[in-house]
Amino acid sequence: MLPWWCYLLITGLVLYALFELHYFLRMCLCVILARFVKRKCHILETTIVGGLCLTNDIDWLLYHMNNARYLRELDFARVDFYERTDLYRTIKRKGGSVFQGAATIRYRRFIRPYHRFHIQSRIIYWDDQSVYMEHRFVRPSDQFVHAIAICRQRIVDCSAEEVMNDLLAPKSMQLQASHNTVSSTVSLDNSAVTTTNLDVAENGQTHVKLKPDVPPEIQKWIEYNDLSSKNLRSNC
Repeated sequence: MLPWWCYLLITGLVLYALFELHYFLRMCLCVILARFVKRKCHILETTIVGGLCLTNDIDWLLYHMNNARYLRELDFARVDFYERTDLYRTIKRKGGSVFQGAATIRYRRFIRPYHRFHIQSRIIYWDDQSVYMEHRFVRPSDQFVHAIAICRQRIVDCSAEEVMNDLLAPKSMQLQASHNTVSSTVSLDNSAVTTTNLDVAENGQTHVKLKPDVPPEIQKWIEYNDLSSKNLRSNC
């Protein structure tokens, strides 16, 4: 008979061989920290998670972080964003679900082994079906952007517009206007974002238009994805 710790060790080795165990453990840690430790964020805020390039992240040249690892790191950044902004909880409350429909990434400079980095995540646009997120891999010392990724989060069984409207709570907005000059301040928890993106109603009243205009590069990317979908459907 083997001692109990041998069975425990064998079980751990089998689990590690069949599953990427540290990935799931880190994911659980991200959920716990985002849900119970970190502060809640407004849906238009930028969230930040830290990372470190370890030996299991580097390329076969042992020189820099593997290109595929960038996309995997985004899993942890998205979970943190989903939990802290209540995005995932709101989608589930409406009976929907979310998955990643597309992603593109541009690399600018290597992340070296044992170098730290931050992932800054934010929503840059949304339509009725999807939410478009930007993720930046930033060097903490001087805020240099190592890589930038754009991801399309596809929402099914509910409207992305309705989800975002629920999260864009009117109680989080404070509108300040004078007789001749219109200005607005959107208070996001402990930070403030100033915007001039206003709608003016026919009666002269103003309200903050929080939904951003579609960035030109996102518009081109949406057109590319639509064209790719049409080509794949016609060939299948």
